[in-house]
Amino acid sequence: MNRYSSWKYILILFLIGFGVLFALPNIYGKDPALQVSASRSSEVSELTEFQVSAALEEAKIPYKSIDLGLDNLVIRFKNEETQLKAQSVVKKSLGRSYVVALNLAPATPDWLNKFGAEPMFLGLDLRGGVHFLMEVDMDAAISKAEDRYISDMRSKLRENKVRYKTISRNKSGGLLIRFKDDAERTSGQSLIEDEFPDMDITQPETEVGEYQLITKLKDQVLRDTQKLALQQNITTLRKRVNELGVAEPVIQQQGLSRVVVQLPGVQDTAKAKNILGATATLEFRLVDEDHAPQDAVDGRVPAGSALYYERNGQPILLDKEVMLTGDAIIDAASGIDGQSGGPNVTITLDGKGAKRMSHATRDNVGKRLAVVFIENKIETVEKDGELVENKVVVEEVINAAVIREQLGKRFQITGLESTQEARTLSLLLRAGALAAPIYIIEERTVGPSLGQDNIDKGFKSVLIGFALVLVFMAVYYKVFGLVANVALALNLVLIVALLSLLQATLTLPGIAGIVLTVGMAVDANVLIFERIREEIRNGNSPQASIHAGYEKAFSTIADANITTLIAALVLFSFGTGPIKGFAVTLSLGIICSMFTAIMVTRGLVNLIYGGRRLEKLKI
Repeated sequence: MNRYSSWKYILILFLIGFGVLFALPNIYGKDPALQVSASRSSEVSELTEFQVSAALEEAKIPYKSIDLGLDNLVIRFKNEETQLKAQSVVKKSLGRSYVVALNLAPATPDWLNKFGAEPMFLGLDLRGGVHFLMEVDMDAAISKAEDRYISDMRSKLRENKVRYKTISRNKSGGLLIRFKDDAERTSGQSLIEDEFPDMDITQPETEVGEYQLITKLKDQVLRDTQKLALQQNITTLRKRVNELGVAEPVIQQQGLSRVVVQLPGVQDTAKAKNILGATATLEFRLVDEDHAPQDAVDGRVPAGSALYYERNGQPILLDKEVMLTGDAIIDAASGIDGQSGGPNVTITLDGKGAKRMSHATRDNVGKRLAVVFIENKIETVEKDGELVENKVVVEEVINAAVIREQLGKRFQITGLESTQEARTLSLLLRAGALAAPIYIIEERTVGPSLGQDNIDKGFKSVLIGFALVLVFMAVYYKVFGLVANVALALNLVLIVALLSLLQATLTLPGIAGIVLTVGMAVDANVLIFERIREEIRNGNSPQASIHAGYEKAFSTIADANITTLIAALVLFSFGTGPIKGFAVTLSLGIICSMFTAIMVTRGLVNLIYGGRRLEKLKI
């Protein structure tokens, strides 16, 4: 009686080994590091590695190692002071083509890395940084969409020779279209129903001689427009956060109109707000093929032209007249050109932009069209020993391709070097500017010292709770208490392993969930042990009491844990960031405690007492 099959012991040993393996990286800690990644079309290569190492050696800044990855370069340092000095040196050496981010690189040994074992992330309340809660102006997003429809409707009505007086925004929502007579209104309504299926159309009651239509976006289209605006703003914010040099930012949707931005390691709230509120635009200009760019570099800029530079540093002359701005772009997607097999970007314009592009390119087939990226941002520079914030306007030509035919609402940009460049370009075209205004409605700053204090207190609370439970169980239940203590220690190891495997972010509420789990994990053993004691008092043999204790207590343990797990899942589904952190650790703790408190303790008890005659149990 009370014997386990070999496969059960093998399963227990496998899961324990798995837990120890993936929990180990958290012991080694992290090194202060710089993470260098490519910005736009740049590429991190061995040349970048050589350039960084040469700059650091010239500045006499010591470093532990330089590791070249697939798309980034990680330089490790002994302390944070050296890390901060190195950041300014590396930024100056590499220029604006690269993003140099402060980071904490795991000091995990290579043999653990081969198994894919990595330490878990630390949340903002443990590491320090800046927290923003931002609200997207959804009314403005809908207004922008309606403006595009106004432009498109005007074009369609004119093309089909339907006479109208005005198309404007209606005070009570939607668009108001005024016609000269009833026949024109009927023709206009029929045309709009065919060409704009996203619109609901009504004829309002009006005065004599007034012929009007009111069009409103359908409910589903309104929801899609708001969702798209929110997602595009999140994409834009991700790009802008890169300029702050934050390696592990958290940018996520909260509700239907809000965005949470957490920037670990950033303490300058003003700088973060400036970057997040920066503006970025695009311009389409024709290339001046009649003059040499070198003459403009030498100071002789032709009249009607302006000097720009491509990403590779080459000068290029463009017409001063702007053909089109990025405000007219409603979508951009990267893909593969069907004719050449090379990467391309497909751009979709609104009605007004399509008309301007068509007229501008009709007489310029064979000439080159340049896409200029313009960004206004704040840069902190050192001047006379003091840090000064300067407004910088970055203007660069990201593409200059030949116009093959007259362009309209949709056209392609080809001649790109790689699919990565095509994806980057489509992102710039989509996320060059915010789709709708965004406002900061809440901001918090957590200092690094407070973060470390939270870590110390959290660790201390887990340690004290764990120690008290160990002592109580060992004294009160003797050998069985020691068995429960072993299971409790394995429970903590498995929780840490799962958090690391899932790459979950540990927060202060998450630590609270672990502390709660420590107490709850022992509850199952208390139920089992008390049931065993009750069976012994009823006159059953020790072996029968052990068997009955585990069998009869299982349903009670399952009920208690399942109800708590349901509560944790509800917290995760409807809660915000900190509450989700608590729910995650609580859920993982419940799952692990079910395994350790029932299966592991039963296996240990079977090893100690199983298969032999017992006169008495030390319980």
